[in-house]
Amino acid sequence: MHFTRPRELVIAGLVGLVIAYLLFALAYGDLPRLPRLAGVSLLVLAVIEVALAFSMRSRARSRRVVNAVSAARTVALAKASSLLGAIMLGAWAGIAGALVPRVPEVTTATSDLRSVVIGVVCAAALIAAALWLEHCCRTPDDDESDPDHHPTG
Repeated sequence: MHFTRPRELVIAGLVGLVIAYLLFALAYGDLPRLPRLAGVSLLVLAVIEVALAFSMRSRARSRRVVNAVSAARTVALAKASSLLGAIMLGAWAGIAGALVPRVPEVTTATSDLRSVVIGVVCAAALIAAALWLEHCCRTPDDDESDPDHHPTG
């Protein structure tokens, strides 16, 4: 397994954007209103991953042994979470793209846009937390063998 690449996140975001945009553009009137805090579950995941990142980072800095299976599972969690965050960020953006033109004519669109803003912030927080967690799981050897790694000296 390799560490998350930016293009993977962009592709995932575009998939979420297209699907959500088409769904909301074609069937908005038939869908229920968006719950105000629909995106907050992503923020809960982000908080958990930040706590896990602090734990992994402190273990690495204190040179404590980290179980290889545990580290691999943590990297897998981080990768899956960053992809989920990207899909959801794209989906929220797609929903916004479908709703903005409807704001003048549909009163619920304004309320749904507030939910979208919360979702966008929470999805972005999840992406950031997951990428940081993934970074905290890297060893010095990973940085040297990573083709995307560019030494600064």
